[in-house]
Amino acid sequence: MIKKPSEILINNTIAFVKEELKNAEGGHDWFHIERVYKNAMHISETEQVDTLIVALGALLHDIADSKFHDGDEAVGPKKATDFLTSEGVSEEIIEHVVQSIKNISFKGGNKTQAFHSNELAVVQDADRLDALGAIGIARTFNYGGFKNRTLYNPDIQPNLQMSPAEYKASEAPTINHFYEKLLLLKDRMNTETGRRIAAERHVFMETFLQQFYAEWDGKK
Repeated sequence: MIKKPSEILINNTIAFVKEELKNAEGGHDWFHIERVYKNAMHISETEQVDTLIVALGALLHDIADSKFHDGDEAVGPKKATDFLTSEGVSEEIIEHVVQSIKNISFKGGNKTQAFHSNELAVVQDADRLDALGAIGIARTFNYGGFKNRTLYNPDIQPNLQMSPAEYKASEAPTINHFYEKLLLLKDRMNTETGRRIAAERHVFMETFLQQFYAEWDGKK
């Protein structure tokens, strides 16, 4: 069977991403990308979108996360542009994917999103879903360990008014991240499918936090 050009492009993109992220931190590695890709394809089933743009956006959204490149937000878009250009992808699609990469991140929730599209909405929901539920909890503590952060400190309260720069530079305890990002995502989903799944995962996180505090206080 002869593969379609889009299928070849997706396979090439997967191979590229796997190679680029082979030594990545566990919460932002190929498996994170794969989960987001699967989420995005699932959400796309009920949305009016160009699935090629969604697929490329999902696969390339974390090709060079700025938090692992000294805060440089230009690395990811450039890597994506260079790769897609080498694959002969049209400028229109490249621009759409790159704008999605630039605007997908939460960044503390206090930055105005400069670009909007149905495709970005789907990929953004797919990425946010991977920050929720059991996987979200695992990723949060994995990254906290990676950064050598305290699990929890009752004396350090969550900061819900951080600027993008403050959010990026935060060294707060890992539990604070639940309040500064994860528990906020349910109400910031773009699609009906995303909202439904996020609601279920949100409840799981609330249950986890109740158990965490009970154990912390020696009640269980």
